[in-house]
Amino acid sequence: MGPRNGRILSDIKDLYKPPPGSGIHPREAATHHTRVAPEILTKTLIGADSTLDEVDCLAFALGPGLGPCLRVGAVIARALSSYTRKSLVPVNHAVGHIELGTLLTGVKDPVVLLVSGGHTAITAFESGRWRIFGETLDLTVGQLVDQFGRELGYSSPSGAKIESLAASSSRYINLPYSVKGNDVSLSGLLTAAKRLLKQGEKPQDVAYSIQETAFAMIAEVTERALVFTQKSEVLLTGGVAANTRLQEILREMCSRHGAQFYAVPREYTGDCGAQIAWTGLLAYTSGNLIDREQSVVRQSWRVDQVDISWRD
Repeated sequence: MGPRNGRILSDIKDLYKPPPGSGIHPREAATHHTRVAPEILTKTLIGADSTLDEVDCLAFALGPGLGPCLRVGAVIARALSSYTRKSLVPVNHAVGHIELGTLLTGVKDPVVLLVSGGHTAITAFESGRWRIFGETLDLTVGQLVDQFGRELGYSSPSGAKIESLAASSSRYINLPYSVKGNDVSLSGLLTAAKRLLKQGEKPQDVAYSIQETAFAMIAEVTERALVFTQKSEVLLTGGVAANTRLQEILREMCSRHGAQFYAVPREYTGDCGAQIAWTGLLAYTSGNLIDREQSVVRQSWRVDQVDISWRD
């Protein structure tokens, strides 16, 4: 059993910012990570008032994600592990979002809605793993918002700009609503939204309609999972968890079922070192280590493929 309590000593960020109207280019993002890594490491240790000698283990994101970016982190972790002789701990990026969310909100046994650029999934813990109760069949919610944003000339991530744009409208335009079983499909929604822009519809009206449609879809499947599992808590985490309209919709859904709603604090919705460090500590105290020779990144590593030894 891993530690139940923790606090974040330091969480330094330097995010890659693509040009306006562009998405994230893996090679350019990896180059950025390589350039800023030494300074980030130094600032992190200073912020935590610690040294490498005081570190118990070195956690890194083994996957999922963009291969070039994951490899930068893995190379740095292996180098530090070789130099310090500290244990190397692999972390699943998605599990990191979930575990940091549980730490910061105090939630105990939730249905989790994980929404980001790389994930749209409804999951709950059962029999040693986070089990999937619904997911996207194509685009994630984060990809939907970012690709629509690029159509308007924004760079990724553009969630905050689309949320602000949508807040200036209340005119709903019918868009494809595609729920299949307990999964969602968002590609048709994006295609229709782009078509509306070309037809001269106002960007704020289309942005509002995209949010209302996509959020209603994922709230529906989250609600179904909540009823099926008979749990009493819902946790919203991942980059898109910062969206206040999505929080509002889920809070209303939980209220109907007498469930408690929790959202990860805004400053920790996006990718951050804290999610890897905290989950790495949980894994380390449970004996989940990896040899340097085996630390090959996994671009596709589903959350329900990870054994969670630190939870009952």
